[in-house]
Amino acid sequence: MASPNRIIIDTDPGVDDILALLLAFSAKPEELEVLLISLTFGNVDVQNCLRNAVSLFHHIEKEQEWRRKNGKPEGFETLRASKPIVAVGAEEPLADQLMMADYFHGVDGLGGIHSSHPHLTPAESWKSLFDVAASSGNDDEAEAAREIQASEAPFTPSQLPAHEEMLRLLRENEPDTITIVAIGPMTNLALAAAADPETFLRAKEVVVMGGAIEHTGNMTPVAEFNTYADSIAAARVYALTSPNPKTTMPPVPPAPPGKQSAEPPPPFLKAYPEKLSRRLKVKLFPLDITERHVLTRGTFNSIVGPQLDAGSPLAEWMTAFLGSTFAKMESLTPGVSGDVVGLALHDPLCIWYTLLASSPHWTLAAAAPEDIRVETSGQWTRGMCVVDRRNRKKRLDDDGEGGQVPSDAGNWLGVRSGNRIDRVVGTPGEERFGGVLLGRVFG
Repeated sequence: MASPNRIIIDTDPGVDDILALLLAFSAKPEELEVLLISLTFGNVDVQNCLRNAVSLFHHIEKEQEWRRKNGKPEGFETLRASKPIVAVGAEEPLADQLMMADYFHGVDGLGGIHSSHPHLTPAESWKSLFDVAASSGNDDEAEAAREIQASEAPFTPSQLPAHEEMLRLLRENEPDTITIVAIGPMTNLALAAAADPETFLRAKEVVVMGGAIEHTGNMTPVAEFNTYADSIAAARVYALTSPNPKTTMPPVPPAPPGKQSAEPPPPFLKAYPEKLSRRLKVKLFPLDITERHVLTRGTFNSIVGPQLDAGSPLAEWMTAFLGSTFAKMESLTPGVSGDVVGLALHDPLCIWYTLLASSPHWTLAAAAPEDIRVETSGQWTRGMCVVDRRNRKKRLDDDGEGGQVPSDAGNWLGVRSGNRIDRVVGTPGEERFGGVLLGRVFG
């Protein structure tokens, strides 16, 4: 049997994150092993993200029970083969102003479903599983009850911060055996990289949904949401792809009012060590490619409608939050209505790559790897992905030290300067991905 691609999913569960997790969990064990769901703020606050992740597990369990009763294959084989860890991470960006996408995903991240459809929300007894204070108490009976609840859950709750759980897994496994799939702001990844760069670099690669290169932004005219939400984190992670990370590290932001600017920066904003053993491999899925992969209302209704009519709990849950999402898309898109209204499958595309990574249909930009940098301090350009489009020769005298060169501000032309990022420009089939996703989820 083939060895599965072992992954960590760093996510901020809103609508397309949930679709990405459903796709991952519906894989076969020989395709994928999900080791960790690492949660971050992003689409909504991190506690709502946690509730949405737990709701997902709850509805998968209900779906499997319904399928058993109706003589259907249970599905979600990789989830049955091994329980992933769930860990709660960053509540806010490293230094940027906190911004969320609840204007699109709803105040709870799933179109307001927890208020509009309260019967679809699991009881909140699961909260104690992540309560560090409760679990460190001396109430033996309560602790025993929590342990039983945790053993019965379809996931393993962690009371470590997500970035520490990420580092633990990378440390305890061989290098190049774990892929990190980052489909939210990259704060947890940046915290892990700052805490222990060499352990972080043991990752096989980091698959990122983020940025906009030639496409317009979806948060500002030039910035995609995940990169905008923590531009400093993205810039720091991308710097690890450089032969000399100091050449693209973002400047340390000024101290907030009331604090001495002479104070040393916090540990997560300090420079990386001078010598690192290797470069980070990043596979980037920007809006340029993700916006072309769409799930339309018509495709959703044609595939999920019969499942809903048959009584599928998962179809009921998905119809509730995707119905709200399609309505939101219809309100935002001039001249588009009915079955052609579509939701871009940004995050699921990254999971599809981990399932089919060996396919020759994944193609990279002709200039790959590219020197893609993230703007962190511009008035209008926070989170913008900047690429040098000038037709200029590289400087062969580059010493890689990152100092300014009068004829090359920013060291864009030095042969040992800049980032090295692989940008995906082609996939196994944008026109069919929505059907493939739902086909896998519903078997």
